Amino acid sequence: MHRSLKLVIVSALSTVLAMAQNKPATTHSAASHAPASSAAVGVILPSEEVVNAFLEQTFGYDSSLSWKITSIKPAEAAGLAEVDVTVVGPQGAQGQRFYVSPDGRHAVVGEILPFGIRPYDTTRRQLEKSATGPSLGPATAPVMVVEFSDLQCPHCKAEQPTLDRLVSEDKNVHLVFQTFPLPMHDWAAKAANYADCVSRTSPDAFWKFIASVYGAQSDMTAANADEKLTGLADAAGVKGADIAACAAKPETTTRVEHSVELGKSLGVDSTPTVFINGRKVPAGGLPFEVLEKLVDFAAKDREKEAAAR
Repeated sequence: MHRSLKLVIVSALSTVLAMAQNKPATTHSAASHAPASSAAVGVILPSEEVVNAFLEQTFGYDSSLSWKITSIKPAEAAGLAEVDVTVVGPQGAQGQRFYVSPDGRHAVVGEILPFGIRPYDTTRRQLEKSATGPSLGPATAPVMVVEFSDLQCPHCKAEQPTLDRLVSEDKNVHLVFQTFPLPMHDWAAKAANYADCVSRTSPDAFWKFIASVYGAQSDMTAANADEKLTGLADAAGVKGADIAACAAKPETTTRVEHSVELGKSLGVDSTPTVFINGRKVPAGGLPFEVLEKLVDFAAKDREKEAAAR
């Protein structure tokens, strides 16, 4: 994530949130997006043409910005359409999500939060079932912390020591790592494949491997990624050549894609994104003391839940 670019995006969207006129865009391409089942759920999706026109009205003042629509689909909240775009500027690429009202006249920037007496339980149960990545800490711990991370992401690199400290100092934490390579990063998906293969060979080597990949971010490129990642696997204590062969297999890519799909199903669109017993917390930047309080609260909440049964 690039925080300065995100501020530009949010500011622009917040000040120009009115649907653009239905005119074709001329300079920006978009991905195929509309699901065939949208009519069945009763959601009227804005067309790609309208979304592009809206983005042109929003970002057209700055020639250094470009964008690509990544999805237009029904949102979890009934009646709303969810639009995901990637905006590229001088500071890099940034994903942004907004929601369009049923009448197609208003858009809202932000996040749809779960609501109710126990709003995070559904996500917690889904992660307990489906988050099967490499882990640290006792599996029976009352608090499951799941991180979705991109090995090319500098903010993931900055956040990892905080999460490592959390699991080492708090016996209530079970930390699970889920790969979530972002499409704007040119070697992240390959690194995710290598990491998957390292974890299946040696769980201990996995944590050494991802720490070394984070440390080598500035030296890694799409052109030298295979060579670098193979060497880092060797240094972590596994056979790099075997890991490289495993990383190239289709089934490895499929496993990584499953991790990405799990994240997307939970609203993950940036890295690092962390869930604490199903509660989604801001992507990176939270001080250790705040994470510690969230974990303590989650542990006590599980105790209350168990006592109420």
